[in-house]
Amino acid sequence: MSDRPQTPILDRVTVPADMKALTDSELKRLAGELRAETISAVSETGGHLGAGLGVVELTVALHAVFDTPKDRLIWDVSHQCYPHKILTGRRDRIRTLRQPGGLSGFTKRSESPYDPFGAAHSSTSISAALGFAVARDLGGATEHGIGDAIAVIGDGSMSAGMAFEAMNNAGHLGKRMIVILNDNEMSIAEPVGALSSYLSRLYAGAPFQELKAAAKGAVSLLPHPFQEGAKRAKEMLKGMTVGGTMFEELGFSYVGPIDGHDMDQLLSVLRTVKTRATGPILIHAITKKGKGYAPAEAAADKGHATAKFDVVTGKQKKTKSNAPSYTSVFAKALLDEATRDDKICAVTAAMPDGTGLNLFAERYPSRCFDVGIAEQHGVTFAAGLAAGGMKPFCAMYSTFLQRGYDQVVHDVAIQRLPVRFAIDRAGLVGADGATHAGSFDVAFMANLPGMVVMAAADEAELVHMVATAVAHNDGPIAFRYPRGEGVGVEMPERGVPIEIGKGRIVKEGTRVALLSFGTRLDETMTAAEALEVRGVSCTVADARFAKPLDEDLIRDLAANHEALITIEEGAIGGFGSHVADFLANDGVFDRGIKFRSMVLPDTFIDQASPEAMYEVAGLSAADIEAKVMAVLGVADIATKRA
Repeated sequence: MSDRPQTPILDRVTVPADMKALTDSELKRLAGELRAETISAVSETGGHLGAGLGVVELTVALHAVFDTPKDRLIWDVSHQCYPHKILTGRRDRIRTLRQPGGLSGFTKRSESPYDPFGAAHSSTSISAALGFAVARDLGGATEHGIGDAIAVIGDGSMSAGMAFEAMNNAGHLGKRMIVILNDNEMSIAEPVGALSSYLSRLYAGAPFQELKAAAKGAVSLLPHPFQEGAKRAKEMLKGMTVGGTMFEELGFSYVGPIDGHDMDQLLSVLRTVKTRATGPILIHAITKKGKGYAPAEAAADKGHATAKFDVVTGKQKKTKSNAPSYTSVFAKALLDEATRDDKICAVTAAMPDGTGLNLFAERYPSRCFDVGIAEQHGVTFAAGLAAGGMKPFCAMYSTFLQRGYDQVVHDVAIQRLPVRFAIDRAGLVGADGATHAGSFDVAFMANLPGMVVMAAADEAELVHMVATAVAHNDGPIAFRYPRGEGVGVEMPERGVPIEIGKGRIVKEGTRVALLSFGTRLDETMTAAEALEVRGVSCTVADARFAKPLDEDLIRDLAANHEALITIEEGAIGGFGSHVADFLANDGVFDRGIKFRSMVLPDTFIDQASPEAMYEVAGLSAADIEAKVMAVLGVADIATKRA
């Protein structure tokens, strides 16, 4: 406790209403204390650090000026919400972030009235804010009433089509709402910063209809030529002088750019907007991700996601594993294949590091494409590449691929285009909780005609599945693999294509058949070994394919065992459902086979370690063992889950 920062002003703030009594000078000091408290808390829990540090001043100013929770403050994605949580009655729990039973790493409606809209995926905030604004004007009734609707969205999230769809609609409806563009990538040279301050003073003192004229007059103050770091600001100001920014064309009054770390500017502009806004307003704030903490500012990702770390040095306390991560195995296998096939290319949606494609981009920059936060576009772009004779690998997290599902159906599957979907973060992922779990991809991919769906049981199998995808040109193919390290198996020198629709027997037995799809195979083997001790002989098979099924393997397992149990890391409607449908239509059930399917439960599972989450899901080795004993009708069932 003694190592924690001294925060005399923050100690006086339990909820945002307490900030109303603070002077502007005290609010500046509060921002400094809030930054220190955020760094201290995340050093103990790990989590998303840089984004929150970049909006500390903005967070303080918003809560000081507006009247939350009546005024609805919506954080896009909400990686940056830790300072917000500290100021909104959750400081006493901030060191439970992302822990079992603790605070979510994102905004969450069930957690606090100050989180009016849950997030974790990007580019939703403007749509939600417009919904609140319209609900307000239609007389929508909520516990706290509805005042202003304020969306805080980053420049990365603003690149997604959904953000522009929302702005187009908002501009058309003309409702009073506020969008704050948190631009943390622009490098602004000093003269532009001075211009920003000057414009902010003009905005604070003039009616909104005069803003464009004020901006035009201020352009003459800017020395020429611009410094390189101000290129984007120059283009924006150029747009203002010739008839309005892109945002103004969409129907928003544009204010900015302003310094998002200058409390005087922030308070002045926000107070003016609160007093005078009548329609949709966009405030363009320039911030620095990781601001105020040198290790985060120096990091390549600006401290985006960290493990626990030492506050003084910034050194993260990561555990080491002898096994490679599945992501790195995929990346290296794809690189290996690309050295022999110049038609292979890669597409990702703002996750080059997360998917391992940064390695591909370094080696083959002309064949690697980061399309930004635009999964819909990324899928159809990959479809176009495939139609053009390339071999595209569309690498996305399972939870984000959901956003491009319409395109998977219409632009890929119906046209039977050979897009290769590399689905990372399959299954339960841990501290990010339900919003990032890869629960549904097997179900939504395997129901598409012509789609091949694979799951790697271990890191060696993943290498072979990459090779399989390269060799497959008859329609789309997908393979899924989890977050984290592999199981430590011996790795092949080179991937060998697997025969489409063929599984494998891993262990021979006589009484019960356990058919695993994905990385529960290791747990399945553990359960089988425990069952052998109890006198129950088990066959263990790795299905490899959810579509097409290995029908011969399934028939053989059903014909030669008393019971057949499928195990998978996916939701209802996935692999087990396909097996059940086959068994029913093939008449196997008529012959009395006992069949059970072990899947993720029909609920969203809260954050914990992946191992703990799988225990909650009933998919641990002990659960598999208990399921077998229950199916066989053995009296001494070991667990209540049976």
